Amino acid sequence: MVRELATYQHMAERIALGWHPFREKRRERLRQQVRHGVAAERVAENIIEDLFTTVLDWSLGDVNNQVGYADIELTRLGIKYLIIEAKRPGALAWNRHAVDAALAQARRYADEQRVRSIAVSDGVMLYAADLVGGGLRDRLFVSLEDETPPLALWWLSTQGIYRSPEEQDPVLWRPLVEPAVPPTAGAGDLAGGLLHPKYKLPAHCFAHVGHASDPGTWHLPYRLADGSVDARRLPKAIQAILTNYRGATVTSVPEADIPAALRRLADAASSIGKMPGQAPQTAPAYQQLASVLEQLSPSA
Repeated sequence: MVRELATYQHMAERIALGWHPFREKRRERLRQQVRHGVAAERVAENIIEDLFTTVLDWSLGDVNNQVGYADIELTRLGIKYLIIEAKRPGALAWNRHAVDAALAQARRYADEQRVRSIAVSDGVMLYAADLVGGGLRDRLFVSLEDETPPLALWWLSTQGIYRSPEEQDPVLWRPLVEPAVPPTAGAGDLAGGLLHPKYKLPAHCFAHVGHASDPGTWHLPYRLADGSVDARRLPKAIQAILTNYRGATVTSVPEADIPAALRRLADAASSIGKMPGQAPQTAPAYQQLASVLEQLSPSA
C-alpha cells in the first residue's frame, strides 16, 4: 500500500499544509476572471506552476514552458516525466468533449517527445493519465476548487510520477466522468481538426491509437465525437478482436495492446449497462468479452 511509504506520508503532509495557501493564491490569480468575465490561458499556467512547486515537490527549474508546442513539461535530472496542456480557466470544467480535445493535443506532443504521462488543466480541474497500450490509463482526476486537500496529487509528485497505476490504491483517484453538458461550439477547435479520414472522428473515439498524429494508426472506433459511447459501433469493435466480424479481424493492433483495448471497450459497455449482470439479456459479444476479460485477469 502506497500510504505506508514514508515518501507518501511526507508528501501527504506537504499537500495538506500547502493546499490552503495554494487556494488563496489561486483565488488571487482568478480575480481578473471575476473582473473581466474571462482570464487568459497564462493564468491557468500560473496556477499549474503554483500547484506543482508549492503543493507538490517539483522545483521551478523542473518546470519548462513551450517545449515542442507543449504548454508545460516537467523534467527532473533531464528526464521528461509529464506534459501538461493548459487551457484558459473554465474552458475544460466539466466538459468531457473539451477535455478529450485537450488530451488529443497533449497525446500528440507526448508521442513526439516520447513522454509516457500527460495531463490537462484549466486551473479548475486537473486530469492526468499514462499512455499505455494504445490508449489512456487514468492516473488521477481532481478539482482544484476542493476545500479538502486532494492527497491523490501524490501520483504527480516526484516520488509518485514514475510509479505504475497498478500500484495505486483506488480510493485515491477517480476516473473522468461523462459530461453533464453538451459540447460547446468551439470545443472541436481544441483538437486541431485532426480526424480519421474514413470515420471522420478524433483520436479519443478509438480503442487503440498507435500514434496520435497519424490517423492511420487509429483502430476500433467505439465512441461518438462528443465522447459518448457509440452503441452501434461498440459491439463491432469487440467482435473485430474476439471473432471474425464480416470476415475481417484486427491485425493492425499489436498483440500486447489487445488486453488494454478490450478493457477500454468493457468500460464503455459497462457505462451503458451492456455487460453481463447489468441487463436481463446480454448480447453474445458482451458475454464473450466478459469471459475473455476473466481469462486475462490475474488469478487471485
